[in-house]
Amino acid sequence: MDERAAASRYESLDAIRGVAVMGILAMNIVAFALPFPAYSNPAAGGPPGSTDVATWFFNFVFIDSKMRGLFSMLFGASTLLVIDSAASAGRSAAGAHYSRMFWLAIFGLAHFYLVWFGDILFLYAMCGLLLFLFRNLSARALLLCSLPFFLIGIGLPGSLWASLAMAQAGALPPEAASAMREALAQMNADMGPSTPVYAKEMALYLGSYSSIVAHRTGDMAGDPFFFLVMFAWETIGLMLIGMALFKSRMLTGEWNVARYRKWAIICFLVAAPPLAGIAIYQMRAGYDAVSIFGSTISLSIPFDTLMTIGWAALIMLLIRTRASEAVRARLAAAGRMAFTNYLVTSIVMTTIFYGYGLGLFGSVGRLPLYLFCFGMWAAMLLWSQPWLSRFHYGPLEWLWRSLSRWQVQPVRKGGAAQ
Repeated sequence: MDERAAASRYESLDAIRGVAVMGILAMNIVAFALPFPAYSNPAAGGPPGSTDVATWFFNFVFIDSKMRGLFSMLFGASTLLVIDSAASAGRSAAGAHYSRMFWLAIFGLAHFYLVWFGDILFLYAMCGLLLFLFRNLSARALLLCSLPFFLIGIGLPGSLWASLAMAQAGALPPEAASAMREALAQMNADMGPSTPVYAKEMALYLGSYSSIVAHRTGDMAGDPFFFLVMFAWETIGLMLIGMALFKSRMLTGEWNVARYRKWAIICFLVAAPPLAGIAIYQMRAGYDAVSIFGSTISLSIPFDTLMTIGWAALIMLLIRTRASEAVRARLAAAGRMAFTNYLVTSIVMTTIFYGYGLGLFGSVGRLPLYLFCFGMWAAMLLWSQPWLSRFHYGPLEWLWRSLSRWQVQPVRKGGAAQ
């Protein structure tokens, strides 16, 4: 069975992937449209209005990290599909997997350096290299294997956060305090209210395309590898959970409605109050670097993960009980073209906001930014299904597949998919 045919058996999986690729724009829209300090700090650039704070609060509790987590879980599930499909077709499962990861890393680096700094594809490719080793484990074993990755992902930055908090409180011994104070000063310069970085990024991203690329290939050249070190542990943990949820049939829509409802309710009720408390902690700390760093890199991870599972259950519940056949088909088409839709979103959004396009960077408030999300979501839903009615794959899915197999794949319907 070819990979496309295998995936088509799971319309629910495709549909939830469609929701995820739309949801990740809701998470990223602030980073597309405003200087990066504003992503975590509503006070960056000046005192925030009540609407800005409310939008940031909602995003922190319900959207930020959850949509990336959902996308990561679905990547793990899809990896199993590709591996199983290659083995069923008599091809090398390892060869298919590692070739895909190689080319995904190339796409990711091109995306980072040439389009947008918020790339996750390189991170996914590097983390994906490990997934093959876990392919034959049971759902329970996959969940158990995810725990050490989460513990490292929480513990490493958590220990740094604790040291920074102690330095801020003057509780470190003198020999350690100096270095930590320097680190804290730099973080406040990068993330704190009215940071100089804000003005610098305004000038950069309202400038020319060549100056932006020069900045990414110069000052930011090592960032994809730094992000890998920072976020690989959590990402691998999320991917392993996605593999477990796929093997347990949760992501394929095969649980009963009551079970989806129960999981959604429990996950949201358990995760939302602590996340709201962490958001309030940042507000009361004046959005300083210590509170932002600790909240986003360590404290929120367990609750983000739990709410991500809740989102998966809720979306599947709605797909099963509320979505019409036409809506499910539209979402599934957007999900089957998630790679294309993700990259095209970056191209469209940077063209809208950056200086070489419409130049709206820094000029749209947080809440109105979601109008751009709605427009892009509509575009994904409108164009994905008509495209797939004529072609086997999305355009970038076809390119990825052709490169991974070192052979041009048929793309128009009427030619056999391989």
